[in-house]
This record gives sequence, C-alpha cells and structure tokens, in this order.
Amino acid sequence: MRASLSFFGVFLSFLCDPGHGERDTFECANKNVCDTYCSFCVDYSFRPQECYEFLVIQSCQSSFQMAMDDMNSTDWCSLEKVKSAYNNFTLCTESIADCFLLPWPNRFVEDRFVDIHATYFQECPTEALRDPPPKIVLALVMTPICLIPVMVVLVVLKTKNGDMRA
Repeated sequence: MRASLSFFGVFLSFLCDPGHGERDTFECANKNVCDTYCSFCVDYSFRPQECYEFLVIQSCQSSFQMAMDDMNSTDWCSLEKVKSAYNNFTLCTESIADCFLLPWPNRFVEDRFVDIHATYFQECPTEALRDPPPKIVLALVMTPICLIPVMVVLVVLKTKNGDMRA
C-alpha cells in the first residue's frame, strides 16, 4: 500500500509539472564527452533543450550533410553506402541527449529525421505493399469463420454420445 501511494505521488508530480519536463536549470551527465557540450552551453547561457537543438544542427546534422554531399546522389538510395552516415547521425543525437539528460528520441530529433528523409531519400524507389486480391482476402476470412460451426458441432456430438475420450 505504501509503495503504491509513493508511486502515485511521483506519477502526479510528473503530471503536474507545468513545463512538461523542460528544465531551465542545467544538468549534465557525468561523462567525459559531456563536459565539452555542457561547458559550451553554460558559457553561452543556453537552456538544455535550446543547446541540444543547436548542437544537433551544428554537429550531427552538418556532419551527416557533409557525408551525404561527398557521395553521388545516385548512391543515396544504397543502404550499404548511407548506413554509416545515418548511424553516426543517430548516435550523435542520442549521445548529446544523454549528456543533457533529455529523452531520446524526442520531437526535435524526429523532425530532423523527417527532414533528412525528405531531402535525401524521397526519390528512392520503394517496393509498395498492396492488398491481396479480393478472392484471397475472402478465402482467408471465410476459412476460420466456416471452421467454427464445424468445431462446435463436433464438440456437441462428442459430448452428446457420452464418449468422453478424446
């Protein structure tokens, strides 16, 4: 009972947070990499979310753009050629979010990924999934529907005859 009340209290404190998780005070994770990021943000008086967005654009996204610009535009649709830059972008955004103790993925990162896909991968051919023909859908739907009455009849006949063996 006591644990459930304390959990409920913590849950309510998160719900009542007027900033919905945004902080004005600066907290930084205890990692060597984070010292550089955090000192930069403190020096320029950024809020954590603002600093995160600035660093992602300046560091992660610009590195990704340079890697993509070094490639031929025809190579953008090749997963083997793009996955290293894409993975580096993902890891970069995640590590900076970890430093600032921000959730990842977040709305800002999702928007960056949408922008990247719209810029670089929109023209890539995709194999579109289609619905199967109506005859196949009908067969797949009707088979279990028809089997249910048959199974009910078999169960009733087995129990009606008094034969309890399987």
